[in-house]
Amino acid sequence: MAGTILVTGATGTIGGEVTRQLIAAGVRPRLLVRDPAKAREFEGKADIVKGDLGDPASLERAMKGVEKLFLVGSGVDGQVLEAKAVDAAKKAGVRHVVKLSVLGAEEEAITFARWHRPVEKQVEASGLAWTHLRPINFMSNMLGNIGSIKGQGAFYEPTGEGKTSVIDPADVGAVAVKVLTEPGHEGKAYTLTGPEALSGAEQAAALTKVLGREVKCVDVPPDAAKQAMAGSGMPPVYVDALLDLLAAMKAGRTARVTDTVPKLLGRKAGTFEDWARRHAAAFK
Repeated sequence: MAGTILVTGATGTIGGEVTRQLIAAGVRPRLLVRDPAKAREFEGKADIVKGDLGDPASLERAMKGVEKLFLVGSGVDGQVLEAKAVDAAKKAGVRHVVKLSVLGAEEEAITFARWHRPVEKQVEASGLAWTHLRPINFMSNMLGNIGSIKGQGAFYEPTGEGKTSVIDPADVGAVAVKVLTEPGHEGKAYTLTGPEALSGAEQAAALTKVLGREVKCVDVPPDAAKQAMAGSGMPPVYVDALLDLLAAMKAGRTARVTDTVPKLLGRKAGTFEDWARRHAAAFK
């Protein structure tokens, strides 16, 4: 049995999936969480360390005796915080870092890629075994549109007819668990996508089918999207990064579909319609 696996970001979308699926596989992970109250579902099934990537003392506590690290950065400080975590992992004798990155990180063509690639390079140069997971947009990002879908039967995005190979977070979690619990994935970067590239209108059509009422995707100018994001209190630097991603989506640069998920998991990647059925109650 593998040594201790430390998961960061366990109260977030992907970290949560990884934690739940590790537990389901019979592994008791260690979790580094800022707010243990948000990790209540894992009490008794995981070892919870209060702290965060910016706190050297809590990092040191969390890393003690760890063999493998699942590294999730977050927000605009993600790059700086992840760098600290990699240093701490090396110091603590961690053997393998599995980093959650982003599609196209190696090309550094979009802002998010330019945030993630320096950390990838740092891990690669650290002497530790490494694996990069590079997913594209998560299907769960649609949950950010619950209000407008419930209230107006619509969601709004500046992506035109651009398609994105959205991925089910559960599939990202399943790949991470495989990489963390089985040998043979060291030194590999996996580009992870869903089984098909969908436009906003095609995602809306899937929601219409699942919910039994019309949902539309309304194309809006980037400026309108920028105002809405800024108005929600999002930091300006993050707003700009998202607009950069949305522009890439509109230009068709996020439509790539890979067979990595089925190859690694031995089953098909989940479709957006499958995901929508599992989360239909949220939109009703």
